[in-house]
Amino acid sequence: MPVLDNIRIVLVSPLYGGNVGAVCRAMANMGFGELAIAAPRPLDQGEGRMMACHAAPLFANRREFPDVRAAVADCIAVIGTSARGGLYRQHARTLRDWAPETLALAGRGRVALVFGPEDNGLSNEDLALCTQLIQIPTTPEYTSLNLAQAVMVCCYELFTACDCFEGREEKSPEATSELRERMFEIWRRTLLTIGFMEEEKADHMMLGLRRALSRGPLSVDDVKILMGIARQSEWAARHAGGD
Repeated sequence: MPVLDNIRIVLVSPLYGGNVGAVCRAMANMGFGELAIAAPRPLDQGEGRMMACHAAPLFANRREFPDVRAAVADCIAVIGTSARGGLYRQHARTLRDWAPETLALAGRGRVALVFGPEDNGLSNEDLALCTQLIQIPTTPEYTSLNLAQAVMVCCYELFTACDCFEGREEKSPEATSELRERMFEIWRRTLLTIGFMEEEKADHMMLGLRRALSRGPLSVDDVKILMGIARQSEWAARHAGGD
């Protein structure tokens, strides 16, 4: 997805190699390919590669910059993340709110999505470089998120806003009314045969069964399975002397 290629994930002075590796995995899940580390500290390389799993190339190809200013120098928009409040943070919005604008900006140039260190988050100096500020919704009792989780939430919001995900389609078409009625006829006969209901209460019981089986769509395959269960149950009951 070309628009996502223009979004750079920037981690400021991350503390743990495992978190950076997990960030790489989250980015790969959501189609992001550029990771930058600003003001890097020594990281556990083995832990990072382990947590990155199959996204290890992202971990290996990360770019390092001396500070945030250098990491975002070529970006037309810099979006900072913050869980804290305060005078210079009160205008923060959710990324779901910002997503359409963020993608539109990424269609015109490079955009940075900046995450602060695990211990303190972004400083006021780093926030001064940001053109937008976002906050991930949480309960007020505990607002701090793990770094990799925060990156995953943000990448997910942008990925879904692209409207490029195509879910799996049901291979079997939805059952027609005629097929469903054939199924209910078979079930009525079977339930009478096995003694689940009596003739005088059959209409009432069948309404209950219809209600249970009408809470969602039934495919042709679904109906054929249900018909097969009913037929086999009736056959077993008759051969066991149930008639």
